[in-house]
Amino acid sequence: MRNPDRINKFCNELADIWKTNACDWRFGQLMSNVLSEMQYEGIDPFFPEEDKMIEYLKKFFTDK
Repeated sequence: MRNPDRINKFCNELADIWKTNACDWRFGQLMSNVLSEMQYEGIDPFFPEEDKMIEYLKKFFTDK
């Protein structure tokens, strides 16, 4: 079984990224934009672990 403690860590990091970079976006906008970018880069968003998703979220806003 996967460690459920990873969820709070991920959610806290996601909240920080969202507040810092796109606080005026709704959650759906945030996810739609990031997931679309991942798919454009050839990355299937179904497979990355939470730590990789945080990396992609950070990269999305760093590269803009």
